[in-house]
Amino acid sequence: MPLALLALAVVAFGIGTTEFATMGLLPQIADGIGVSVPQAGNIVSAYALGVVVGAPVLTGIGARIPHKRLLLLLSGLFVVGNVASALAPGFGLLFAARFLAGLPHGALFGVGAVVASRLVTPDRAARAVSKMFLGLTVANIVGVPAGTALGQQLGWRAAYVAVAVIGVVALVALSLFVPHQPRGPQTGVRHELRAMGNKQVAIGLATAVVGFGGFFAVYSYLVPMLTHLTGLSDSSTTLVLALYGVGMTVGTLVAGPLTDRALRPTLYAGLALMSSALVAFYFTVHSTVPALITITLIGAMGALITTPVQMLLMAKAKDAPTMAAASNHSAFNLANAGGAWLGGLAISAGWGWASPSLVGAALGVAGLGLAFMGGFMDRGGSRSEVITGARREQVPASQSQSG
Repeated sequence: MPLALLALAVVAFGIGTTEFATMGLLPQIADGIGVSVPQAGNIVSAYALGVVVGAPVLTGIGARIPHKRLLLLLSGLFVVGNVASALAPGFGLLFAARFLAGLPHGALFGVGAVVASRLVTPDRAARAVSKMFLGLTVANIVGVPAGTALGQQLGWRAAYVAVAVIGVVALVALSLFVPHQPRGPQTGVRHELRAMGNKQVAIGLATAVVGFGGFFAVYSYLVPMLTHLTGLSDSSTTLVLALYGVGMTVGTLVAGPLTDRALRPTLYAGLALMSSALVAFYFTVHSTVPALITITLIGAMGALITTPVQMLLMAKAKDAPTMAAASNHSAFNLANAGGAWLGGLAISAGWGWASPSLVGAALGVAGLGLAFMGGFMDRGGSRSEVITGARREQVPASQSQSG
């Protein structure tokens, strides 16, 4: 089991590295393909669009494929997308290559989360999923700075080659250590889509889009906020982003055990504490040490949300959790786009560089409201019950057939 979870974490590490290292290499990429930096920034959007499209589409296409084989196929597509990114001669082909690289992102996380949860007993499922997510948080500490440095020294194409090598390592690890997990008798895209029709799944996805949008409203503008308001140099911001990653890693480690014990209270606490930390950052951003402490807390509280949302969606989708788990990462990418857009609107309106913190806090509170709505529906006689501890969801047959 530990080696299987390590293999899944390597996949997450590669995904996190390729997604965020691009942002640090935009000037080099722009110079290399002869476009402006803002135009080069569109390749970040291309990757995010690939995630949003690929999560439900590839999960649906692979609905009858055994999980291990599907993980291998998706990892192979990830390698191809990054090799194509390294070889792309111009903007158009690079845009297409980044879209291709983003396609398997959500499906890999979704299928991987389902596989991880089934490697252990039900009372440890969230801990297993959070260990897979550790690969993503460690990528922010190690992979992204290393990939950025490699791209700056050897050229931006070298960074994508390195990510492709990580993908090959992940392929080998998955083939060696992840056990075969046969699909159940009721499988297929219709079965997965039927599970997605559950109102609790829709509320869970909305919670991820809105609530996590608060996280990205600040993360997207963290570097200019630190340089303009905190007074840090450009060279120091890379270390600060790594500190952000440390906070995310701590939050992920804490989220697993807490989610296994009490899923919804962990989600409520994560959203409330993240919103509070974002408000605090509005006031601490002008002083270096308080700002760094608050940044670490924001990273930790943002990560504390990820695991309970993932487990909630898997619980509510019942015996067809794969598409719901994958769609969660489409929701996170929509949160990324929406949070960045709203934070940018606040800055453009003349509210100041610190204003994304308050925008993020408002989104976090709105996400908390959606989470409370879902919890109220559970207590009010909804069709399903949240997994807590060792209990699986128990759904009366007559009710499940009605939904």
